[in-house]
Amino acid sequence: MTVLITGSRGKVATTLIPLLRERGLAVRAASASPDKLTLPDGVDRVVCDLDDPATFPAALAGVESVFLYANPKHIEAFLAEAKAAGVQHIVLLSSSSVLQPDADTNAIAAMHRAVERTLEASGIQSTFLQPGAFSGNALGWSWSIKSTGTVDLPYPGAQASPIHEADIAEAALAVLTTPELRGRAYHLTGPASLSATEQVEILAEASGRPLTVNPVTGEAWKQSVAEFMPPGVADALLSYFAASEGRPDAVTTAVEELTGHPARTFASWARENVDAFRP
Repeated sequence: MTVLITGSRGKVATTLIPLLRERGLAVRAASASPDKLTLPDGVDRVVCDLDDPATFPAALAGVESVFLYANPKHIEAFLAEAKAAGVQHIVLLSSSSVLQPDADTNAIAAMHRAVERTLEASGIQSTFLQPGAFSGNALGWSWSIKSTGTVDLPYPGAQASPIHEADIAEAALAVLTTPELRGRAYHLTGPASLSATEQVEILAEASGRPLTVNPVTGEAWKQSVAEFMPPGVADALLSYFAASEGRPDAVTTAVEELTGHPARTFASWARENVDAFRP
């Protein structure tokens, strides 16, 4: 079985690729810039830009399964090529935002739900992984923590159940290699709901230095991320933060059901990545 991994520079994909190779599977790592990939021995690389349908046929040739990042721009063309190539199963890295009441209007949820719906209508067996906040999202605080020891938060009490990216990769491994797990949607979470302030406190403990939370307005936060975050995405995140302020996030057992071990804690992620937060 050849598995095509899209977005192979991402944290989930870079963890998943060696796991698949350890199982003896043929892996084709796809990226818009495959020359920049660092890959295990025996892994092929191919150009696959989800914004460029011309790259789809060669990437999908001879592929049986796909690990797919959610990009709705040319999803119909991608699935048409997948069908023509004989792809049997697609694992979509979706988002738990699709489970929220505003899924059709929230920019983040709408993007993922559009891909889910197109997959549902495609006739190709599909499995949806729907993680919430990634533990690695905390890296967005690293520059501020390293330089000032502070974190600007528009909603310090906003809660999430951050999931370690390795758990997402292992969940993907399970559904790619175990046929009876396919064709379902899995809401993946970390083991505990934590406020943003509690996450900062865990980072402080891991780094061995005091850190301060600086409450800011939503508009100030939006301006601070404007260079790298589209306004619609920033607005969607602010709406999510506001709705989850002081409200415990859902915690599921899906990671353990798929991988056989409890979900990794945010504290374990913090210890593994502590150098990113030290001056």
